[in-house]
Amino acid sequence: MRLDDYDPGDDIRDLGRSGGGFGGGGGGGLGGLLIGFLPMLLGRKMGCGTILLLGAVAFFVLGPGANMLSMGGGTSDPMADSRGAPKGVACDTEAERFACNVFGSTHQVWGNLISGYEQPTLNFFTERNESDCGAAQAAMGPFYCPADQGIYLDTSFFRELEQRFGAAGDAAQAYVVAHEVGHHIQTISGISDQVRRAQARASQAEGNQLQVRMELQADCYAGVWAARARNSAGQPVMEPGDMEEAMRAANAIGDDTLMRSAGQRPVPESFTHGTSEQRMTWLRRGLQTGDPRQCNAFDTAI
Repeated sequence: MRLDDYDPGDDIRDLGRSGGGFGGGGGGGLGGLLIGFLPMLLGRKMGCGTILLLGAVAFFVLGPGANMLSMGGGTSDPMADSRGAPKGVACDTEAERFACNVFGSTHQVWGNLISGYEQPTLNFFTERNESDCGAAQAAMGPFYCPADQGIYLDTSFFRELEQRFGAAGDAAQAYVVAHEVGHHIQTISGISDQVRRAQARASQAEGNQLQVRMELQADCYAGVWAARARNSAGQPVMEPGDMEEAMRAANAIGDDTLMRSAGQRPVPESFTHGTSEQRMTWLRRGLQTGDPRQCNAFDTAI
């Protein structure tokens, strides 16, 4: 991808790793049952993409206040959990620098499309930290927290995306960042609040369907960014082959694909992000049109 170097400012932070053990909404009730069920479902290794899916399902099991599924984990340093890791310098590794450049490019695109655009923050963390939505865990994958309008990213997810899910390439990584920025667009435009209110009145299956539409719209917004983004030389940031890389990533993290990879039969009523085909379709829609008005996943068949 042809991205400019982005000079990190106050909107990008490296939080390091916080101390402590389990985080999130507590160990009792259905949350504890779900956490206890994970090892049986996934075996010894728990891929972050699958946990991402289950974390989204947990949103509807635990309610809107429990935005993330938290799972404690040990480290090779017995003192690390209590001491925590010091805050780092943002954008100082190759993976972070790339994410920063994508992040900066999204500001240019959405700043031109939305009058008075309010930028989110980008928060790097290592293994675990905290957001205003609760615990941030590397195993959960990247996420957006509407409470503090922050994107949270442990860049080890990029390696997992390539090695475990076969979605290699810088465009696949850029899609991940741009998708989370898409959730920010939904927040500042009021879409997120409308959906949450509708979910509060809906059944679990209906609430899941609304969440699917949220995710597909964010995929489409990611495509809009990719279609419109230009570097300082006026060149499109997307190069030949980039669209295919992004599509492979969208395909890899569809609900049906993740469930099959976990040895489970796909259950459409439990989907919260959309099938692989749906995710590719809506990402493609944004890429081909470059028009956010074409991303209304709520008033059309998906």
